[in-house]
Amino acid sequence: MATQLLLGGAVYSAAAPDATAMAITDGVVVWVGTDDVGRALHPDAETVDLNGLFVSPGFVDSHVHLTSTGLSLDGLTLNEATSRTHCLRLVEKTVADDAAAGHDEGDLLWGLGWDDSTWAGPEPEDGRFPTTSELDAAVGGRPVYLARVDEHSAVASTALRRLVPELADAVGYHPEEPLVAEAHHLVRGAARLLVTAAHRERAQRRALDVAAAHGVVAVHENGGPDISGLDDFLALADLDHPVEIRRYWGQAVTDADHAAELLAITRADALGGDLFIDGAIGSHTAWLNEPYTDDPSTSGISYLDAGTIRDHLRGCTLAGIQSGFHVIGDAATGAVVAALTELADELGTPALARCAHRLEHAEMVTARDAEVLARCGVIASMQPHFDAEWGGEGDLYDARLGKARAATLNDFAMLAKTGVALSFSSAAPVTPIDPWSTIRAAVHHHQPTNAISARGAFAAATRGGWRAGGINDGLTGTLTPGAPASYAVWEVDDLVVAGSHEKVQRWSTDPRSRVPALPDVSPGAELPRCVRTVHRGQVLYDRDAG
Repeated sequence: MATQLLLGGAVYSAAAPDATAMAITDGVVVWVGTDDVGRALHPDAETVDLNGLFVSPGFVDSHVHLTSTGLSLDGLTLNEATSRTHCLRLVEKTVADDAAAGHDEGDLLWGLGWDDSTWAGPEPEDGRFPTTSELDAAVGGRPVYLARVDEHSAVASTALRRLVPELADAVGYHPEEPLVAEAHHLVRGAARLLVTAAHRERAQRRALDVAAAHGVVAVHENGGPDISGLDDFLALADLDHPVEIRRYWGQAVTDADHAAELLAITRADALGGDLFIDGAIGSHTAWLNEPYTDDPSTSGISYLDAGTIRDHLRGCTLAGIQSGFHVIGDAATGAVVAALTELADELGTPALARCAHRLEHAEMVTARDAEVLARCGVIASMQPHFDAEWGGEGDLYDARLGKARAATLNDFAMLAKTGVALSFSSAAPVTPIDPWSTIRAAVHHHQPTNAISARGAFAAATRGGWRAGGINDGLTGTLTPGAPASYAVWEVDDLVVAGSHEKVQRWSTDPRSRVPALPDVSPGAELPRCVRTVHRGQVLYDRDAG
């Protein structure tokens, strides 16, 4: 068995906090330590000079939508739009560019990323979404689907709407305003059918290539009937790409037999992910206990009733299958907690905890609900970038929920303190696949008391991702002897040992604490640049390969 010895760097390993070298045999870490000891122990190894680079465990992004991420990377993105007028101009330019390139008028234009909560302009209308009529004026007879940044509502052209004859009778329909709820799911499904298999595969590969270039060795695809469709989901099962994909199918089951049957049909790894209990705050579809501050006429949308939630959890638990739900609003979280409480009495918390059920997003969780989640072994798959994007004073959360409720969102510290296991992700394409930026957002939360330490955030983006995928062996996601050799190599300006709170800071910077250093993620600091990504010994990305 050939051994490779990495030398002359900084290796992040709790087994050897001062490690500068690492030995790998057959895709497994066999040793970490200092250069001189490494050379002595492995005299016949192939040596790789790190030249001072930093080596970390590979990241796991535990919530992605690969096809729509790839479509956004190579297509129309509207994140930079500053107003309704600007948004429509970007659409018009894309249509003109496509026409010049010979695109047919019947080709789908798939765009996403518009966020009217950030818009302003000289005209009063510039702060609102584009209407159907305004979009039609910009695109003519072309089918166009423009998802809001949260992907829970969309503006759709008349040409696309006409492909759904039952659209006008669906919940969430409006002839001019963005579509939500069932109407949105229907029109998104119609748009998906216009994406060819070849285009879909290109998009999926593009997203995975970007993940690998950011040090990500594994992703969790969150699919389902209303978000990606079965054809898309099955295509990922057959996709030959070295980034590992764990696939979650979001469809409710009635009992254990139904769970096993659905798992077989979809070839899924688990039955959860984007099984929607509610929507998103930006689209006024997250399910709240109290009405929205900026629209008191609504408290959002509930897609699943209490019985369906309970039956899904019960069926998956009895079948030994990991399950979960998409929850953002506090009412949605409360509905899951009620089901867990009932099932804990019936099945026992060990049975629930063995399955490592998940909540995707879990933005609004009370301390009392967190205690139930922790007791039942539920994992919170969360997106720190949501706070970075929308958690500032006067931003989306403030506007939709008011300051008091907004301050409680994405409370990583409370969840971790209560014992809820955390897994961090991007929810790409909602936010970019960029793990170090995710860690920075978690450490520098807009509400300091909700923040966690850099080490805690790093663990949630590495070991936490594997744990969320059902692997909790104490090795995977680390660079400890016996662990899979899944790692990334980085250019780093500064390595520091720091915590998010003063008491942690004083303890952890003491050399006697034997805490391995991490890259500086302070605001303004340049984040690490990925040089190489390796998964179980296989190179996924090499910046210098040419």
